[in-house]
Amino acid sequence: MNKTRSAGILLPISSLPSNYGIGTLGKEAYRFVDFLVKARQSYWQVLPIGPTSYGDSPYQSFSSFAGNPYFIDLDLLCEDGLLDKKDLKGLKPKDPVNIDYGFLYETRYKVLAKAYENAKGKFNKEINEFKNENASWLHDYALFMALKKHFAMASWLEWPDEKIKSYDEQAIREYSELLKDDISFYEFMQYLFFKQFKKLKSYANEKGIKIIGDLPIYVAMDSADVWSDSKQFQLKENTKTPKDVAGVPPDYFSKDGQLWGNPLYDWDYMKTTGYKWWIDRVAGASKFFDVIRIDHFRGFAEYWAVPYGEKTAKNGRWVKGPGIEFVSILRDWFHNIEFIAEDLGQIDEKVAILLKESGFPGMKVLEFGTAPDGSSSHCPHNQKENCICYIGTHDNLPVLGWMKNAKPKEVQYAIKYYGLNEEEGYNYGFIRGGMSSVAYLFIALMQDYLGLGEEATINRPGTLNNWCWRIRKEDINAKLAKRIADLTHMYRRDGSKMDI
Repeated sequence: MNKTRSAGILLPISSLPSNYGIGTLGKEAYRFVDFLVKARQSYWQVLPIGPTSYGDSPYQSFSSFAGNPYFIDLDLLCEDGLLDKKDLKGLKPKDPVNIDYGFLYETRYKVLAKAYENAKGKFNKEINEFKNENASWLHDYALFMALKKHFAMASWLEWPDEKIKSYDEQAIREYSELLKDDISFYEFMQYLFFKQFKKLKSYANEKGIKIIGDLPIYVAMDSADVWSDSKQFQLKENTKTPKDVAGVPPDYFSKDGQLWGNPLYDWDYMKTTGYKWWIDRVAGASKFFDVIRIDHFRGFAEYWAVPYGEKTAKNGRWVKGPGIEFVSILRDWFHNIEFIAEDLGQIDEKVAILLKESGFPGMKVLEFGTAPDGSSSHCPHNQKENCICYIGTHDNLPVLGWMKNAKPKEVQYAIKYYGLNEEEGYNYGFIRGGMSSVAYLFIALMQDYLGLGEEATINRPGTLNNWCWRIRKEDINAKLAKRIADLTHMYRRDGSKMDI
């Protein structure tokens, strides 16, 4: 990875402003890229961009390869002649800020279906080229979604037809014919998503902005990935249910641990294929991202396996992961992609060794580095150059919310350590601390630049009603860009050289 001192901002696509309830790949995304340029930033970090399922988490997607149809910009479809402005009436939710996923589910697919009908007979060459380029996953995903619609959105484990449930070839052919129009609709939405994202990424790259994407280590059980290629996972042969599921043991966030429920990989089988499934997955992500943050990197050293059916993650066990053999294949295969290892959580010597052997930069979080004895590796004076420094991630409170909820001794240490004061703003004292870190890349939540509190938290692990926060259009302004740019230049994170 390019080790030039630089900075970036974490803001999910879903959190961008828009008139229709959720951030999209349209005008406001381009305006945010322009804002990053004015603020002298080099990176835009986003969360996973796949289609979300129950619970709305981007880490539980129907596909590892598909894009979220909610991110398709409707105004751009109007410009393409696929929609009329009158088609957009009734799409503005009551809450102009927080995302209402129920409202989106009830309204967004209907208007995209209008675009699909209006597109028939148009863009045929482009759409066919798109289908050919993505043949390895697109039809399976589109058929999977059409089947879910056909079976009232039930999980594939609950489909009443055992043959299609088991991915029988004859059943695949029969349902592909029966549901061909719905399949074409889901393929069409992916065509739109890829087209819009490709243009946005090109614009960002031309402006000198690289996009950091988040690659969840696990995939959802109710996904096209598991249904169409079940041998990649640790499933019971007769029922296709998991033997064990993913999670993490009790920690700072939860006394019961976190029970994610994802199926675990059959690493032994994957090894026999040369880890092709993973190579294909990262290749798919590379179409969207310049840098990939590998979520839960420690799972490649050891992963927490919880017996299927457990109510909490407490009764799991550590199991050896694929280690450096697998990680080195990813590293050596993709020369055009940079990686970040999310090495947070319970990190032991095995994980530390794997991270060092990989050469990937790890993550340091200032909110984790406020123990009064100053010994934490997250504290700026203990950080190494080959790391990414954050104040907090999407799983943490914005720093002003952290200060209200953290232990008093840690808050007092932070005030003293960073020289926090109300005149500057406690949030900007933390930003200054991150900017001045030796870490070659500093990433801040947009919420921290705006001075927002816990009400603007993106996700609280182990709780419901997350992934809803959005920024207001007026918050992305020239005054804020200037303040960020001045700080970025002061700490030479804008590519400028130090005066000698």
